[in-house]
Amino acid sequence: MNRNTFLFAYLAVFLVFLSPANADDPATANKQDRDLTVEKIFSSGEFSSKGYALRWEKDGNGYLRTEASKKTKGGNDIVRYETSSGKKSILVSASSLIPSGASSPLSISAYEFSDDKSHLLIFTNTKKVWRYHTRGDYWVLDRATGELRQLGGDADPSTLMFAKFSPDGRYVAFVRERRLYIEDLRDRTIRNVINSSRKNFIVGTTDWVYEEEFGLRAAFHWSPDSESLCFWSFDTSGVPMFTLVNQTDSLYPKLTKFEYPKVGQRNSSFKIGVANVRSENITWLSLPGVSQDNYVPRISWRENSQHVIVQYLNRLQNTLKLLACERTTGDIVREVVERDDAWIDVHDESYWLGDGHNMTWTSLRSGWRQAELIDWNNGKRRVITPFDHDVVKLLRVTKEKSKLAYYIASPNSAAQRYLYCTSLDKPKAKRLTPANQQGVHQYDIDPTGRWAKHSWSSNGQPSQTELVSLPDHKVVRTFEDNEGLRKKLAGLKPVEHEFFKITNDNNDKVDGWMIRPAKLEKGKKYPLIVYVYGEPAGQTVQDKWGGTTYLWHRMLVERGYVVVSIDNRGTPAPRGREWRKSVYRKIGIIAAQDQAAGVKSLLAQKSYLDSNRVGVWGWSGGGSMTLNAMFKFPEVYHVGISIAPVPNQRYYDTIYQERYMGLPGDNVDGYIQGSPIHFAKNLEGKLLLIHGTGDDNCHYQGAESLVNELIKHNKQFTMFGYPNRSHSIREGANTTLHLRRMMTDYMLNNLPPGPK
Repeated sequence: MNRNTFLFAYLAVFLVFLSPANADDPATANKQDRDLTVEKIFSSGEFSSKGYALRWEKDGNGYLRTEASKKTKGGNDIVRYETSSGKKSILVSASSLIPSGASSPLSISAYEFSDDKSHLLIFTNTKKVWRYHTRGDYWVLDRATGELRQLGGDADPSTLMFAKFSPDGRYVAFVRERRLYIEDLRDRTIRNVINSSRKNFIVGTTDWVYEEEFGLRAAFHWSPDSESLCFWSFDTSGVPMFTLVNQTDSLYPKLTKFEYPKVGQRNSSFKIGVANVRSENITWLSLPGVSQDNYVPRISWRENSQHVIVQYLNRLQNTLKLLACERTTGDIVREVVERDDAWIDVHDESYWLGDGHNMTWTSLRSGWRQAELIDWNNGKRRVITPFDHDVVKLLRVTKEKSKLAYYIASPNSAAQRYLYCTSLDKPKAKRLTPANQQGVHQYDIDPTGRWAKHSWSSNGQPSQTELVSLPDHKVVRTFEDNEGLRKKLAGLKPVEHEFFKITNDNNDKVDGWMIRPAKLEKGKKYPLIVYVYGEPAGQTVQDKWGGTTYLWHRMLVERGYVVVSIDNRGTPAPRGREWRKSVYRKIGIIAAQDQAAGVKSLLAQKSYLDSNRVGVWGWSGGGSMTLNAMFKFPEVYHVGISIAPVPNQRYYDTIYQERYMGLPGDNVDGYIQGSPIHFAKNLEGKLLLIHGTGDDNCHYQGAESLVNELIKHNKQFTMFGYPNRSHSIREGANTTLHLRRMMTDYMLNNLPPGPK
């Protein structure tokens, strides 16, 4: 069926669906009201889940929120709640955020108080930079005088980024047009930390690849004593440029060029500087080696303000050196080394104890991810979670006499997450999350470790958020229970949820989940759709609320499909080092094998699954895995939807791809075997390839390369390019709805639903 014929048929069905006869039939109307649709999920908002945002005060005695003002139209107040009682007070009213000459208050995209709360920093009028709104205007409110003024002097609108108060509240540092500035709030002078007109010079923020793969954007930190500012500076000279082409927003195409190092190519060089705020002198840290072949993903200050702690990672990312550098000389005074035969993950789980010299760290040295203490006086390390399970994330270490470490773990199920705690002096793992609350739990613990915002959900059930006291985990009050959404879900057609384990070809037990119709017709077979990701950056098999993706899967189940997802080896599940690192230099190889083995095992075990109707879909790394599935195992998968994939790993960036695959010259066969483009000739089923032409992450270039390869082998397929959409394919009116309709129609048309 060609596209026009299909659209005509679809329209005919749609018109019948809207006919008065159907609308007047109460039974039909009631049935339709229980059905999920693409419109209900992605445009109506009726299935939206609510969260609860708060910001802890440093002493834990209160928390802050922004709430719509009852007195100032269109504005938001910043309110304070007393933690123990819930008593509410307005800390900053919206009326105090109206600039001189303006009629309405500033919108609050983000805010920060100085340590003594005498000044408030407001981020507003924001603009998007790649993925996030990180550029905008900053205003400072002097709470004593009521003065509200804009930072940056005569800067153009929406050009400031990442403004931060110094701890003493006198200065604000910010980035503007790739340069780092310090503004003195007393005399209002502004100075550039490094004066340079070099085009390829970046100070205080990062290049594209650091932002994407290390999550590093604001690349500077104030010292605790406010006397120094430590910062990154990058020189992108020699880094290959990538060009995005915008064909639609003007009469002639517009080009956007940016530095993007693909695997094996040159990275930016960098230096780490420490600027003395008063003398304006800069000390450069004495880091070893060639900077283009190393990374500094994280920096922190020791509490004495004399030493900068640098995480120094080699290009292969298998050796990480923690370097304590003297701020006045730049010399390295202490070194702690972490090594792994595969790769080392960067984390933000370093907390200082009250003694000023012990810092937490996490390590896989034992085979499990464990929390440690590093004594920077002597460099010695001590494990504080010596248990046979992974510390998924270290959340907080208390500084009072009890000295407790709070962390997330799940020793018995890789699909779940719970809160544990242990004493630093006498380690003993104790689960704090109640035993009757199965699912995935998240905690935002206050700086003192006495309170936590606790959110949890399970498969098919949205989150509920509450305040709990610690370590007893008693509920103080409920913030959000999403009861309205729960009632909505209860009114839908019933479906069955199941978690399962199957055995892969390596004799490992692999986790998976399944959603299927509540009533299966005896003796009939149902089509199977596999949702896949499969790379080290994500885990799909978790016992939690899945949002719109879950609802879309549930809609497909209502139509007569069975939907499953499987976590292959290499996904970041809490199953020990060997599980996660077994895919080193074999990305796209082992995962594809495990996925296919899992599907074959399910087909053999579940008599109601139709081996002749198997579909697969995924996004980004999941899009790549979909291609590997379709090309390497055409006898297993019959229909695939690949969104924003990387068909050739050689086309992706240095930090991500080299971390898991090594350098391309040292792993030629791995890069070939792991890249689906080299197996495109094997395509037999129906393939829909979707990509945004403005994708700065997984480039449209890769999709076009795959198209050429499929054409070369005379393989028929369907492709849709979204003009100027990024990796998320959500920009522009109606985009998300259009995309999900296309995906739904493709499955319905090429993988017929229902029992046979």
